[in-house]
Amino acid sequence: MLTFEEKLAIIESFPELERNDVSLKRVNFHYNDSSYDNKNVVYHLHPNGNGFVYAGKMTGYETNDKGMVNIRDFAEKELREIIRDSISSLTYKKIENPDEPTEEVWMNENTITLTVLNEEDLWNVYSEDGGLDGTFNTYKEASNYLETEGFSRI
Repeated sequence: MLTFEEKLAIIESFPELERNDVSLKRVNFHYNDSSYDNKNVVYHLHPNGNGFVYAGKMTGYETNDKGMVNIRDFAEKELREIIRDSISSLTYKKIENPDEPTEEVWMNENTITLTVLNEEDLWNVYSEDGGLDGTFNTYKEASNYLETEGFSRI
């Protein structure tokens, strides 16, 4: 088992983590660039060697009801790996889909046109005068809406 000081040295080797001392000589480490509400990566690291790493968005780890893994008996390699994975799991990665356009024009039988634009991870539908007609989370939702309303791709 790694000592408290050894665990601290390993955790502090991750420059993206910020140390926060809490009660009873425990230490938390936050990932302030987290894409989610949760910023705790290391939680309540205690001088007795006990502590937790957040794994709530990961698979392959047995977690408690808060998504934490107890790291008391972790070796250096295991500790580095779970911390790296935890930081990665808290970093949003937009998955590009090359089959989806970034802009499309749709028209109905009355020759009214609407434009679909991918903007900041959302799909916005704009009318001819530039007014926002709708916002959707995915291209599929936007295209389904337009098809339902009688529009087709030009």
